[in-house]
Amino acid sequence: MTPGVPAVGTATPGRAKSHGNVRHVLTIDSAILDAIVAHARRDHPDEACGVVAGPAGSDLPTRLIPMDNAARSMTFYEFDSIEQLRVWREMDDNDEEPVIIYHSHTATEAYPSRTDISFAGEPGAHYLLVSTREPDSTEIRSFRIVDNVVTEEEVNIVDATVDA
Repeated sequence: MTPGVPAVGTATPGRAKSHGNVRHVLTIDSAILDAIVAHARRDHPDEACGVVAGPAGSDLPTRLIPMDNAARSMTFYEFDSIEQLRVWREMDDNDEEPVIIYHSHTATEAYPSRTDISFAGEPGAHYLLVSTREPDSTEIRSFRIVDNVVTEEEVNIVDATVDA
């Protein structure tokens, strides 16, 4: 993780919730997670947003794509429509899909808002939230959002250079 910035709410055993018999877990490389946190800190006090793409069907986040928050808001994020179209076409051309959709909350906990839930349009994606409300700590949590149902999942942080 980012030096000097403890992560709260990450990789906590037993934290994952089950939906039926499926246990949801997001496995993410520490370098990608560090870059997401850096993006969130850099854009603070506005919400940061982006995508981590991966090979279609793999559930493996491999390519970070930071995006612009077209809303330029402290309480809301919105992908720029032209940028989103370009990114989704690029993923399609590369046989990739959005494995993670991430954004930050600048003044609240890392939990999906009603707006976040209503706009969650990728049922196969992990929705990663980073709270930057505390300057000396970072709260990171991941969720599945399907049909307006939010299920928190465990975050498993790996080091690809060691685990490869």
